[in-house]
Amino acid sequence: MKHQLNIIIGSTRPGRAGPVFAEWLEAFAREHGKFDPVLTDIAAFNLPVLDEPHHPKLGNYQNDHTKAWSKAIDAADAFVFVAPEYNYFAAPAIINAIDYLAREWKYKPAAIFSYGGVSGGLRAAQALKPLLTSVGVMPISEGVSLSLYQKLLEHDGSYRASEQVQGATTTMLDELLRWSEALKPMRAA
Repeated sequence: MKHQLNIIIGSTRPGRAGPVFAEWLEAFAREHGKFDPVLTDIAAFNLPVLDEPHHPKLGNYQNDHTKAWSKAIDAADAFVFVAPEYNYFAAPAIINAIDYLAREWKYKPAAIFSYGGVSGGLRAAQALKPLLTSVGVMPISEGVSLSLYQKLLEHDGSYRASEQVQGATTTMLDELLRWSEALKPMRAA
């Protein structure tokens, strides 16, 4: 049985580019063949700023949006965060979404597919890693970074990855699978 890879679209901003890159990544991961990729769009869950009355570690969720988010994250074996960089930092929607849960994240690896201006979202990727470790996620060092992402979009709004990006994505997925397999006994315990 293939490991489930949740590809998390980390921006909720109108006009965002995240879905374009996430859809490309989902198709690429499906062709890669080692994961069962699932698009997971934070925007679809309508998560307000954390509004649960109880600490996430208790798992005593009161709101339907939290219960749905919990179910989506719990089903995953691994993650790729499609992460934009906003103001030299990670998008607030990603941070809020991570903070909503505790147990559901534990013992799962994550990679970051970042995009932004000149830095390619690398500052956002680095900012996410300590937060991920604090909820028990193992962020791997392999990732993909798209500099000046707007220039990479086709006139119709689609994305066609270069050979370099395809190679980096293959490396990222291969390493993510190694970590997912290694952490599986811990998830099962």
